[in-house]
Amino acid sequence: MKTYQDIESIERDLKILNLERQIAFEEIKTLKEAYKDDLRPYNWIQSAAKIAGKFGGMMLLKKIIK
Repeated sequence: MKTYQDIESIERDLKILNLERQIAFEEIKTLKEAYKDDLRPYNWIQSAAKIAGKFGGMMLLKKIIK
């Protein structure tokens, strides 16, 4: 545990901790928005279409080669 000698150092540490807390809260809000965007149905459909396109291209290439 840290011992303080004067009120200024206590206030400075409290300001630092408050800023760190605010930064962490903003990071959490940003992550929440990112996950919300990733879980939208449009993004799922878009990802599935990309995978299907790659798979279809591979199958077409395989048939052409044979």
